[in-house]
Amino acid sequence: MKNTKKVPYGKINSVAEMGVLVRQHRKSQKVRIEDLSDLALISPRLIGEFERGKETCQIGKVLQILKFLGLEIRIVPRGTP
Repeated sequence: MKNTKKVPYGKINSVAEMGVLVRQHRKSQKVRIEDLSDLALISPRLIGEFERGKETCQIGKVLQILKFLGLEIRIVPRGTP
């Protein structure tokens, strides 16, 4: 997967922000929701809900989506640059 578009990676303050960033990353990699669904064994509906900021998505499923897109979450103290 080749990155063809600049994605604004960085601090996330909400599920909605995370969903937008993940969608931008997925699209920059030219990965369709259907293909991600097949790879991660997660329904396209759940992926779409997550990308639209649904706050009740299961954290395990979110981590699986991130893994298959080559993304990760880092936990740091608030205010860390």
